[in-house]
This record gives sequence, C-alpha cells and structure tokens, in this order.
Amino acid sequence: MMSCEFKTEFPQWIRTQVNAFEIALSNASITGALPDWLGLMSFYFLNLSYNQISGSLSKFSSSLFSLDLSHNSISGPIPQDIGLGMPRLDYLYLNDNLLSGPVPTSLCEMELFALHLGRNELVGKIPACWKHNPFLSILDLSSNKLSGVIPSSLGNLMGLGSIHLNNNSLHGEIPVTMNNCRNLIILDLGDNKISGSVPHWFGPSFLFLQILRLRGNMFNGSSPPQLCSLPALRILDLAVNNLTGMIPDCLGYMKGMKLHKSIHGGVSQKYNITSPEWNQQHVEQVVKGLDLDYTTLDLQLMVNLDLSSNRLIGPIPEVLTLLSILRGLNLSHNFLSGCIPAMIGDMKSLESLDLSNNHLSGAIPQSFSAFTSLSKLNLSHNNFTGPIPKGNQVQTLDDPSIYADNPLLCGDPLQNRCPGTEAPQAQEEDTNEESKLEKAMFYVVIMLGFATGFWGVIGVLVYKKNWRRIYFDYVDRKTDMVYVIVAVKAAELRRRFRRE
Repeated sequence: MMSCEFKTEFPQWIRTQVNAFEIALSNASITGALPDWLGLMSFYFLNLSYNQISGSLSKFSSSLFSLDLSHNSISGPIPQDIGLGMPRLDYLYLNDNLLSGPVPTSLCEMELFALHLGRNELVGKIPACWKHNPFLSILDLSSNKLSGVIPSSLGNLMGLGSIHLNNNSLHGEIPVTMNNCRNLIILDLGDNKISGSVPHWFGPSFLFLQILRLRGNMFNGSSPPQLCSLPALRILDLAVNNLTGMIPDCLGYMKGMKLHKSIHGGVSQKYNITSPEWNQQHVEQVVKGLDLDYTTLDLQLMVNLDLSSNRLIGPIPEVLTLLSILRGLNLSHNFLSGCIPAMIGDMKSLESLDLSNNHLSGAIPQSFSAFTSLSKLNLSHNNFTGPIPKGNQVQTLDDPSIYADNPLLCGDPLQNRCPGTEAPQAQEEDTNEESKLEKAMFYVVIMLGFATGFWGVIGVLVYKKNWRRIYFDYVDRKTDMVYVIVAVKAAELRRRFRRE
C-alpha cells in the first residue's frame, strides 16, 4: 500500500496479517514510533521508507531478508547486536535518518548485499573487522561524522560495486588492500581529509570503475598517468586538492569519455541498474557552478572532468578536445598557462566549461562558435586578448562576468569595443551576395510579367487579322465618339460665353 496516505501511527490492523510475506508501506504518511509487536511477526520484507517515523530502532523478526527504513526521522544508536538479531538479512537501508552513535561491529559478521547508513549522525571509526564477503555490493557510510582511517579490512569485500565514504572526517591514506575490490564501479571518498598521493595502482586494478570522486581532500603530488588506463571512467573529480604538475596528455584518450556506454555496460548483472541495491545511488557533482546530487538514472548520462582548485601548471593539452561526450570540464583555479586549444569546439556535448582563475592567454578560439549545447561558460580572471567570437550558442551567453578581468578582450557583451575590426563570426553566407540575388530575381519577375502581358495582347492582334480589324474598328468608334462629345461641349461653352 505504497503512497497511500494513512496520516496515522503505524496501522494496528497490520498485526492481524500473520501470513504476510512482504509489507510495503512506503510514502504512506505514517508517523510516531514503531510498535514493539512488529518484531514478533514473521514476514520477510519490510519497506517503511519515506515516512515520518520517529523514535528508536526496535527489534525485528529474525526471518527478515530486507529492511528499508530510509528517509524517516528515526534517532538513537543502531543496536550493537543488529547483525545477530537478523542473520538472514540481505538488504539494510537505514540512510537519511537521525541515527547516532558508532557503526556496530556486528555488521561485519553479516553477509549483506547492500548496507546503506548514509546521511545520519553516526560517529566514531569505521569498523575494522570486515571479513571476506563476496556478496556485499553497496557500502554507503557517507555524510556522517565518522573519523579515523579507512580500514584495510575493506579489501576483504571483494564483491563491492560501490563505496561511498564521502562527507566524513576520515584521514590517512587509501589502503593498498582496496585494490582487491576489482568490481568497483563507484568509488567516492570526497570531502574528507585523506592525504598522500593518488594511488598508482588504480589503473590496473579498477577496470570497471566509472566514477572516481576524490574531491575536497588533501591529496598531493601529480595526477598519475595510470588513471588514463581506466577504460570505463566517465566521472573523474579530483578538485580541491593539492595536486601539482601538468595535466597528463593521456587524459584525452580515456575511452569512457569518448564512447557512449551505459553506467553498467560491460559489468555483470549483479550491478544492473534494475537491481534494488542501485535504486539509492547518489553522487554529488559541481556542474554549471551548482553542487548537484545525481541519482542512478542521471549518472548514466553524466560525463564530467573536474581538476579545479589544485596547483596544476602548464598548458591545456590539445588532446582533451578528443573527449567528444564530455558534458562538464572544469580546470579553474589552477596555474595553467598558454592558449585554449584551437579545436575545443569539437567537444560538441560540452554543457559547462570553466577555465577561470588561471594564467591563460591568447585569443579565444574561433571554434567556440561551433558549440551547440554550452550553457555555462567562465573565462574570467585570465589574460585573454582580442575579440570575443560570435555565432551559435556562444552568442547567447551575454553575461559580461564570463569575461571579467581580461582587460585586453573586446566585443559584445563587454563595453570595450574592438578597434577597426569586427569580431570574428561563424561562417555564414555573404549578405551582399544575397541582396544582389534578390534584386536580380525581382527584375526577372518584372520582365516576365511585362512580356506575358504585352505579348498576350499584341501577339494576338498580330496573328489574328479578324480580331485586329474588330479591335481597331472598336477603337475608331470610341475615338469618334469622344471627339463628337468634346466638340458638342465646346460649342455649348462658346454660346454661353457670347450670351454673357
């Protein structure tokens, strides 16, 4: 009875359903605490997500396979023996509540397929007791108040398809044991205090990895070229770190950003988008200047490269323009120099481009006029010179702040006009040639009309003798008639003048 508005506490009549196999009351406006008698029932699936349930977690039936209490207001600690009380449990969703206290170590003993504890108020360290579990596909501990290091025992979870540890206070380095998790599709460690260099073993270990988010940490050193060997990578977010050196040229050859693939393409059915454990995937991305929360369906379409807010130097590699399906490119707040690649307009799918706050120089390439999807552009705080290109999509971006602090730029939408020459425009047909063609067509039509009218009358008279005789007899009679009328009127006027 999902999406039925009960607007009451947990319905008492559920207690009579002793043979129920599954109870699904999601989004049903249920309020109040969970009743104690719920733990005495022997159903296998319980879904109470998206309600206003409060209070603490109660005991549940030991026969449960799936428990979904996500998106409620349940508070208090997670029972330490939760894993012992539900030995058959495969799916546990307690995310988006107000749960506090530590993560129970008994969860390490469970053979779960999915564990969602994200967006709560959990504290303490991540348990370091994880044992070999080839079944656990999703581990989400994001957006809590967890501290300490990433436990090396996570490497025992070799079946993991996604790890979300973002938005916590974790520190230390990424344990090398995580290279055992070779089925990873999503690795999100963003917004922590993780340090060290980006591991070089990422490339050969994670052949299925499509989303790598290390944003907002303390990583240093250069971007390892091994990242380029991640064949399925579609989102690479290394922003807000302390990375140095140049942007690797090989990033322009990443297959996942050049070819159209489903987020689950090439991966076993265990990670298929239709499976229930994928329904609550969340990945944050800063795109078009906004911090957006992308869910499973949106992630299929998102292709993003964000290296902003580091200490990168050198030019923008020309080969980056080969990333034909890239939707977002953010290289802002670095120390990049040189010119924008001339063929950047080849990135037809680009919707957001941010190159601001660098030391880039030279003219803005004319290929900007080839953009057709670009809706967010920021080239401010650089050293660009010359006219701003016109034409197509770029001409609709008329906010002067896009080009702020580039004193040698000129042309619309800036007040600084270009001296002597017009800004380059996209290739169009010559307007003068069009006007000449229109004039020529006008005269041709006039001449054809005149010829048709003239020869339609004169030609008939030339070739038809009887018609010509009748016509001229008619003209003579009318001429004589006019002459007689004029002569009579003139005689009358003379007589009238004589009388006076």
